[in-house]
Amino acid sequence: MNGQANTERIRLLLLDDHVLFREGLSRLLASEPDFEMVGNCGTSAEALEVLKGSPADVVLLDFDLGEDHGSQFIAAARRAGYAGKILMVTAGMDAAESSIALQLGASGIFLKHNSPGTLAKAIRLVASGEMWVDQRVIHLMADGIHRREGLSFQKVLTEREQQVLRGIFEGLTNKEIAARLGVSESAVKATLQQLFQKTRVRTRSQLVRIALESSLGTTRKL
Repeated sequence: MNGQANTERIRLLLLDDHVLFREGLSRLLASEPDFEMVGNCGTSAEALEVLKGSPADVVLLDFDLGEDHGSQFIAAARRAGYAGKILMVTAGMDAAESSIALQLGASGIFLKHNSPGTLAKAIRLVASGEMWVDQRVIHLMADGIHRREGLSFQKVLTEREQQVLRGIFEGLTNKEIAARLGVSESAVKATLQQLFQKTRVRTRSQLVRIALESSLGTTRKL
């Protein structure tokens, strides 16, 4: 963590209805020098109340909250004026649930089977303005995209662009995509730049997000 001691801390609020998981994760995250826990809540009502007096940069949100669910909290938090980041930290979400969470403004979906170190990385990425979506979730949503016929997003893409996009969905590097397609890495980079221009985004994570959102027809027109 060298060089982080002088940086501003990332303020975190955790909302999860499982007490043992919540308490353990809170202690773990609080031990990170660049994290500050401002709330540890078991219900949406409690979390919304905490947000009124304790600004949080990132809310770590479980999807299944017993009688409530994460999407309801996201909507309520946005209505209440919360403009920070929301990272879903969940045992699992299906493609539809994931799409809804992203539409409502979640900045990522992290599955609990991953390591604590990976969660810390995801939190920092989301706090910086990027997006984190677990590869398992991406695969579920990508399968739905590729099954749909006449998808407007896909209509504006060439076959090569769709091939490169699929590789990005699968978490492949440019070099790995090039090897799969039998082309040079520079050719993949050129295609990636074409995708950025067509979708008016600047990063791979933004490209993934706009493609996932388009699977339900919710993204802006291209």
